[in-house]
Amino acid sequence: MIKSPSAKQIGDAYALAKERYAALGVDTDAAMDRLSSISISLHCWQGDDVGGFENPDAELGGGLAVTGNYPGKARNADELRQDLDKAYSLIPGRHRLNLHTIYAETGGRRVERSDLQPEHFARWVDWARANGHGIDFNPTCFAHPMASSGMTLASYDPGVRRFWIDHCIASRRIGAYLGRELGTPCVTNIWIPDGLKDTPADRKTPRLLLKESLDQVLAEKLDPAHNLDAVEGKLFGIGSESYVVGSHEFYLGYAVANDVLLCLDAGHYHPTESMADKISSILTFVDQVLLHVSRGVRWDSDHVVTLTDELQAIAQEIVRGDYVNRVHIGLDFFDASINRVAAWVIGTRSALRALLMALLEPIDQLREMEVAGDFTARLALMEAVKGLPWGAVWDAYCLRQNVPVGAAYLRDIQAYESAVLSHR
Repeated sequence: MIKSPSAKQIGDAYALAKERYAALGVDTDAAMDRLSSISISLHCWQGDDVGGFENPDAELGGGLAVTGNYPGKARNADELRQDLDKAYSLIPGRHRLNLHTIYAETGGRRVERSDLQPEHFARWVDWARANGHGIDFNPTCFAHPMASSGMTLASYDPGVRRFWIDHCIASRRIGAYLGRELGTPCVTNIWIPDGLKDTPADRKTPRLLLKESLDQVLAEKLDPAHNLDAVEGKLFGIGSESYVVGSHEFYLGYAVANDVLLCLDAGHYHPTESMADKISSILTFVDQVLLHVSRGVRWDSDHVVTLTDELQAIAQEIVRGDYVNRVHIGLDFFDASINRVAAWVIGTRSALRALLMALLEPIDQLREMEVAGDFTARLALMEAVKGLPWGAVWDAYCLRQNVPVGAAYLRDIQAYESAVLSHR
């Protein structure tokens, strides 16, 4: 059985950690306060294997694949919200939800994606308002007959393009509704699967078509207090190994030229590329970015986020660059081989731990050493910081936020699985 340390043990360990960090000029209480102000957007699709409610048995397509058959996945919106409530209760802080259009609630009626209205997400708004969550949004440009060719906004077929343009326009309006109703901007992110399996003869024309489609999608000006638009690139996918229309370079140029957010997905680059290194470069030219934090293994496999070096580097860039208010952090993974609620909790807590570690760095001292050219001292201090008792600060933070310390949350998840998930 996993046992949680006592409040006294946590308090004693924290007191010692606080002294250690204070010796380096780091205020641990301030770090925890700042962490409590950062919201992470949990992705609804982890809870039901990207099924949605339009046609849960539809083939995903678009290079997407969910592996595993762990029992207990959510079968409807009420079950999904119930599972999310359990996950949020085990994660310190107050966080958001990232929602796809296929999670619309239409009362059992068939509503085409291009015709979706805010009313189809009213119950999500009621739930979010009652629980203090903001909502982010995404058009769903996959798992649909009109995406069967592998092309959507960049299709040579004007009818296909028109359908997806209308769908993205509807999605933006729903995003604005979500932001307006909940009093916090909704980030509406456009990702499309468009690409080719083998070498194309013409890379230019689909990209011109994509630009033309995006221009139409974004033509309507929406209040940024309600909706923020983002575009997301990708290196390759299953079925688009040789050519992706919406590449990183395409969307970087589009974001800069059109003043929209650029979405960086940790699994959408070459395995040797660091997404962290891109953050400061991009924020030099665009106002805000959206991050989809996942853990690619060999390819864009969207594994559950863990406390890796890459995750820590991403958190460090956000904090060191003072970008906390310019970066929207969302998660994006779907693992059906383990308990889905646990996947949310493990991934989100890992992201928060990385952020706390970054907030506990003696960044002012490190900068002074760097400016002075004392790279020896900089390296020595960076390495020394890795051994400081940040875990004691994390435990204290969890205790203050009234969530389980360490892996004790597993007891709650196991009880929930026995009482709820096992009966589905």
